[in-house]
Amino acid sequence: MRFSDLVARAAALAEGPGRAILGITGSPGAGKSTLVEALLRELDPERVAHVPMDGFHLADVALRAIGRLDAKGAPDTFDVGGYVALLRRIRADAEDVIYAPAFERDLEQPLAGAIAVPRSARLVLTEGNYLLVPSGRWPEVAEQLDEVWFCDPRPEVRLNQLVARHVRFGKAPDQAKAWVASVDEPNARLVESTRDRADLVIPAEVLEKLTPA
Repeated sequence: MRFSDLVARAAALAEGPGRAILGITGSPGAGKSTLVEALLRELDPERVAHVPMDGFHLADVALRAIGRLDAKGAPDTFDVGGYVALLRRIRADAEDVIYAPAFERDLEQPLAGAIAVPRSARLVLTEGNYLLVPSGRWPEVAEQLDEVWFCDPRPEVRLNQLVARHVRFGKAPDQAKAWVASVDEPNARLVESTRDRADLVIPAEVLEKLTPA
């Protein structure tokens, strides 16, 4: 498998009779966003849009109210119903523009109406950890996706990338490692259990070529 094969496969989805949605999944730190960014650089910008699942994080005020702030990032800390509703609107292809939320990393909070999906976008990329989880309302997400690709990096690379990301966005190194061990890794085990449900598994060799040295 080569990255050029992935670009061709994604482009083919955009040539169908209706709007297509491609899901990119994998454990925290697996390189989902890196893969999406690489695809966006190669695909026609007039015909592709990007709507990440992270825009549906519950805000800290809501997590605090339900006692889940310390578990931020777990499956039950997302507005799954809102995500499903947006994917259905995107698939319906009945609006000139659809606005989707983003996740502001500097604030660590969702930001409503930050992403425009124009009618010209025939392929929408969406990435997130739980696209293939078979419990709760997550299967409704999978129903809206034409294909789901699973990022499968080397475990040590994924962990290093994950800790580095937490540090980059404000956590001290020891705090980042503790968060990964107590929060991210239990979530990762759940995500890894969904690997065989994917339409395509992206191997480490492909992912590592996309990551800057």
